[in-house]
Amino acid sequence: MIAIVDYGMGNIRSVQKGFEKTGFKAEIVRNPEAIRKASALVLPGVGAFKDCMNNLTTLQLINPIVEHIRKGKPYLGICLGMQILFTESDEFGKTPGLNLIPGKVVRFHFEQADQDPSNLRKIPHMGWNTIRKVKNPPILKEVPDQTYLYFVHSYYVVPDNPDVIATTTHYGMDFTSMIWKENIFATQFHPEKSQKAGLSILKQFAMMA
Repeated sequence: MIAIVDYGMGNIRSVQKGFEKTGFKAEIVRNPEAIRKASALVLPGVGAFKDCMNNLTTLQLINPIVEHIRKGKPYLGICLGMQILFTESDEFGKTPGLNLIPGKVVRFHFEQADQDPSNLRKIPHMGWNTIRKVKNPPILKEVPDQTYLYFVHSYYVVPDNPDVIATTTHYGMDFTSMIWKENIFATQFHPEKSQKAGLSILKQFAMMA
């Protein structure tokens, strides 16, 4: 069973519909036992890091999520689902994450003193942008380098170990847009909003379940 974690934040139904379009069934779950039974786990989300961690704590979902990952079962984190894997976030003060991937989550900050319109970067980073492959994880099997995918975020991850970086994206600077470590796949972009390329990512992940 592919389980999509519902903790009160994110485009849960959009992700489920994405799997359905690829011919795979995914169940929306929000209890620890359902997560423990899952063969593959998806954690999407948009919003604040601290709210995400608080909701997961309140629903007693943190331990089963960590257990799932440590057992080597496939995990796909989308946006916040990627960020909470890290040690901590700077959003609204220091907030601890799951610390499964050493590193931090920081806010975009651009020096725009020259006010040249061509150099201005709005925050959040929202819309279509390309990825540059650093590695070729199996879920990107059908996604070429420089493919456009959909983003919406104000914070990005900074891994301590660059070996986990699967793709980068340029937005005033190069930032990590996907990580891959063994059974952990996590994207800053939204596959469920990224049309054909995004559906390909969901399909390749579902095939691991």
